Amino acid sequence: MKLKYLGHSAFEISILDYKILIDPFLIKCPDYDYSKTTDIFVTHGHGDHLGDSIKISKETNATITSVFELANYCAEFGAKTRDISLGGWIDYPWGRVIAVFATHSSSFEHRYLGAPVGYVFDIDGIKIYHSGDTGLNYEMKLIGELYAPDYSLLPIGGNYTMDIEHCAIASKFLKTKNVIPMHYNTFDVIEVDVSDFEKSIKEVGLNPIVLDINQEIEI
Repeated sequence: MKLKYLGHSAFEISILDYKILIDPFLIKCPDYDYSKTTDIFVTHGHGDHLGDSIKISKETNATITSVFELANYCAEFGAKTRDISLGGWIDYPWGRVIAVFATHSSSFEHRYLGAPVGYVFDIDGIKIYHSGDTGLNYEMKLIGELYAPDYSLLPIGGNYTMDIEHCAIASKFLKTKNVIPMHYNTFDVIEVDVSDFEKSIKEVGLNPIVLDINQEIEI
């Protein structure tokens, strides 16, 4: 299984013949080849997370998984969707996923698009947590107790989400092994020095993994 960073909060998980995209806002990766996408997961309705989801779904027949209101919105434009909510595991041919709590908002062009969420992916016994946009919250302790993700993809840019300081606290809550930063250095207001993130995560005894745009790692 491979994990690729596509910039901002966008990632690709690839396993066998499946290509899974998360929050495919591809401003940092405009030449990305999404032609073989099979699944899309969107954490909330803001434009920098919904991104190109509808376009990709219509061109590839990939299913967009998101909360009910956001899925309905995407379906209105011809996307293939699967609506979910917070609750239990959902099975896919390549593994299973559960939507988990995030503290943020979710709307597009003044339309309410349901609750924001994060996702825990359980694929071949490896758990990957994508938090979506969120501030530090105590639900992360529950995610850590239940799932102890092997890889946690967490925002560090501040202003709209956690900053580096709170990301380090969240990482301890999550009982995670590896921490990958996201949602930073896309816009001026979320500019950070990523070396501060690496230092902060190492200080709490965890492994920071800073990925370049289009960088892929085997997990």
